[in-house]
Amino acid sequence: MIYIDLREYRKLLFIIVIVMTVGVALTNTNWLLKILYPIHYWDLIEKYAKEYELDPYLVAAIIRTESKFDEKAKSNKNARGLMQISEVTGQWASEELRIDDYHEEILYIPDINIKIGCWYLYKLKEEFNGNLQLILAAYNGGSGNVNKWLKDPKYSDEGEFLRDIPFPETKAYVKKVMKSYKVYRIIYR
Repeated sequence: MIYIDLREYRKLLFIIVIVMTVGVALTNTNWLLKILYPIHYWDLIEKYAKEYELDPYLVAAIIRTESKFDEKAKSNKNARGLMQISEVTGQWASEELRIDDYHEEILYIPDINIKIGCWYLYKLKEEFNGNLQLILAAYNGGSGNVNKWLKDPKYSDEGEFLRDIPFPETKAYVKKVMKSYKVYRIIYR
């Protein structure tokens, strides 16, 4: 007969449970990442990303960074909704897209907000020749500022890329969106 010390048995059992838990966690990290990087409103994101020739994972990354998918989000600068559309951009887009009876409260409607956000990204994509760094910097800091920085040798060598972004918030924003974009492309493709 083999006798096992109860303390040794408990240690062995504990080690087995830990190894199994780690094994399960490592094989199922995708579910954890999907909790940290959710995609809500996928049908709308996909619809408008396709319409405006954008990667839907980029749109999801922007929404995650802008509002964490909170359709009622409002910034201290009065940007509203999922993609944090400013009053000026909302008004401009409503005219270009022929949105009837425009008022700022409709920016909280996910369908309208994502449509305007994707339309605006498309405009920035055209303006900055598809350069993602410039598009994101302009989405956050304004295209006028990005164009000024491109002309300034402190921030750009050849006027096509930014070596540095002088607004700390915009610099951090570009990094956050790029990180989220990479993660979305890995876990959802």
